[in-house]
Amino acid sequence: MSAGADTAVRPVRLGFIGCGNVLSAYRTTVDRLRARGWAEVSVACGREPQRAEAMALLQPRRFTTLDREVLDASDVDVVVILTSMNGHAALARAALDAGKHVLVEKPLATQFDEASALVEHARNSRGHLVCAPFTLLSPTFRAMAARIQSGDIGKPCLARARYGWSGPWWNEWFYRPGGGCLLDLGVYCLTSLTGLLGPARRVTAMTGVAIPEREIQGRKVRVEAEDNAQVLIDFGDATFAVVTTGFTMQQYRNPALEVYGTTGTIQMLGDDWDPNGYELWQNQAGCWQIFGESDPDWPWTDGLRHLVDCIRTGARPTLHPEHALHVLEIILKAQESGRDGQTRALNTTFPRTDWGSWEASGTAHLQHDRTRDHSNDPR
Repeated sequence: MSAGADTAVRPVRLGFIGCGNVLSAYRTTVDRLRARGWAEVSVACGREPQRAEAMALLQPRRFTTLDREVLDASDVDVVVILTSMNGHAALARAALDAGKHVLVEKPLATQFDEASALVEHARNSRGHLVCAPFTLLSPTFRAMAARIQSGDIGKPCLARARYGWSGPWWNEWFYRPGGGCLLDLGVYCLTSLTGLLGPARRVTAMTGVAIPEREIQGRKVRVEAEDNAQVLIDFGDATFAVVTTGFTMQQYRNPALEVYGTTGTIQMLGDDWDPNGYELWQNQAGCWQIFGESDPDWPWTDGLRHLVDCIRTGARPTLHPEHALHVLEIILKAQESGRDGQTRALNTTFPRTDWGSWEASGTAHLQHDRTRDHSNDPR
């Protein structure tokens, strides 16, 4: 059935392509959607050894090893693409051509031209194109964005974002051309920073390979893509930000996001994909105000819930493909800058979201057990 079909009276039907490491993270979101009667899984596509786990995690009607069977399926409304990075753009375009809605994991592509063509194609397609990461959907991010837009810290001047870890050991493509820490990890930081501050103007970066050899599934591989990066971003009007990312960060205990304004500071606790509330300093108050996490069960796969909700209600997604394209341009030009040390101008832009007025949440003190799903608790 095409993307224009009426899904308000029946569950939205999902087809997954890619049953690797990230699939288990989508299980919670799928289970919640299924429990509410909002969605069901028609088919999952992966390698034959992944069949048993995919069937257990998603409980699809059937399993296939051929992505074309998902794209052509009459009982699929949404194609969820969880393959390795290099396959995202071609599969997303094919799914749009088949009349489906599309959710694609980050990044939407690894080459700018194919990403730009995909976004343009999506503008003229019947289906929505929703691109990870989905950090802009968390209640904590939305509260911070609303605070900044409302002028609660004055004019933003400086910002910092970080995300990293010691690096994947299950697949070598993370360390091959088309991989790297910026496309895998920095994409989160850049999505969040541009979501808070708007489109960037210029980028300068230092990138490199700090650990030249990695062990993948017991085998030594040479690292060819950057595993270490510092990215400096110019947002115009003397507003600057820096991103710290890499497969070189063993642990950390600092805020995920910090924005410094002329009259205050706001910073997210935890990671932007797993926030734990935020802190606010305002000169007029003269103290730190701490806002606990209002939704401890918010999953970083929430884009799927958002897309299903938009299909059911007829709303437009909050997440714009143009935003994902802008972030990809920053990443690719940061990689170029890391090779020659030159600053790169950015040409893309995206529509900014009006986050509305901030409303205090009175529920943080009721969240006593972060191990349980509170999504159906009475409010």
